Amino acid sequence: MGSSDEKVVAVIMVGGPTKGTRFRPLSLNIPKPLFPLAGQPMVHHPISACKRIPNLGQIFLIGFYEEREFALYVSSISNELKVPVRYLREDKPHGSAGGLYNFRDLIMEDSPSHIFLLNCDVCCSFPLPEMLEAHRKHGGMGTLLVIKVSAESANQFGELVADPVTNELLHYTEKPETFVSDRINCGVYIFTPDIFNAIEGVSTQWKDRADLRRLSSFESLHSATRNAPTHFVRLDQDILSPLAGKKQLYTYETLDFWEQIKTPGMSLKCSGLYLSQFRFTTPHLLVSGDGTKSASIIGDVYVHASAKIHPSAKIGPNVSISANARIGAGVRLISCIILDNVEIKDNAVVIHAIVGWKSSIGRWSRVQASGNYNSKLGTTILGEAVTVEDEVVVINSVVLPHKTLNVSVQEEIIL
Repeated sequence: MGSSDEKVVAVIMVGGPTKGTRFRPLSLNIPKPLFPLAGQPMVHHPISACKRIPNLGQIFLIGFYEEREFALYVSSISNELKVPVRYLREDKPHGSAGGLYNFRDLIMEDSPSHIFLLNCDVCCSFPLPEMLEAHRKHGGMGTLLVIKVSAESANQFGELVADPVTNELLHYTEKPETFVSDRINCGVYIFTPDIFNAIEGVSTQWKDRADLRRLSSFESLHSATRNAPTHFVRLDQDILSPLAGKKQLYTYETLDFWEQIKTPGMSLKCSGLYLSQFRFTTPHLLVSGDGTKSASIIGDVYVHASAKIHPSAKIGPNVSISANARIGAGVRLISCIILDNVEIKDNAVVIHAIVGWKSSIGRWSRVQASGNYNSKLGTTILGEAVTVEDEVVVINSVVLPHKTLNVSVQEEIIL
């Protein structure tokens, strides 16, 4: 067991603007990690989970967004959680392991005994204290959070084989062409500082190979030969795969929910998963109402304190309503995210949709989709400041910012 004075730090990889292209048009307005799920920025969920880690010293966010885009949030969350949160900007992409190594001196400045590494675009219950306890029991350099998925979907992720008794990671392969296992990597890890030696070893190997290539007179004649990018190290292919089966890495399996947040549709699904979790972890964040003095609330619903909702509206399940939204009489909202300063006028219906900042939906209009979160048009998305006029129906469509719809559309992308 670890001593009570051992420090633990957490690192959350937040990516950058070039990584959030599948999240458009929502990422046109806000960095993807700050997009609200269940009323809280996406990155807030792993950050608040880190707060439960015993002896947590500091949280680092690593990415290549401009620092100014995170400055306000980092300041407010540090004050709220009473834990130092720092944003570290990469000058260029270094890979998931290379980014960690690039800031090793800052991460290790308080000599932590363990380092959590999380990906921001993962939605799960983040059982971090349990992972730490399991890791201390079996030792080794690191522990991966894993989950069982369907055999059909496993090859979209890193598949792995672990010893059923010791939980040692025996084999790891990223997105294999043939089926390997129904256990996958969740993108949540805990490491000892030895991880930096492993990453340095990979960089050194690549540098040595690059030096050998430069000495080859034959290869020097071929302009297609380029030096290996020794600073770019991937955690999965370059670290996990080579160390599997060497009693260095172990697994911790979660039986809770897990999803990857790559698209707006998946963000809506994950918002619902977090709302469901609130019922057990932070029920005060959910609202209630029976339609007498306040709106009828069904299931798990988050409403910002500044939002105005007519008592005759019916809201839920899986609805998140952000700041200064105005919801009119007779409105029906099901499975949707309503962003800041949206107005939804009387008797409108919104189902399986995300309504962008400052948008307006007219009286008796419908904005809806099929609810297939994996389909490109399975969730209807209205970008910023979109106006849907009265009695217009928008189905299975994506509308880019600052558009006005005065006719109904179905299965369209409105540029």
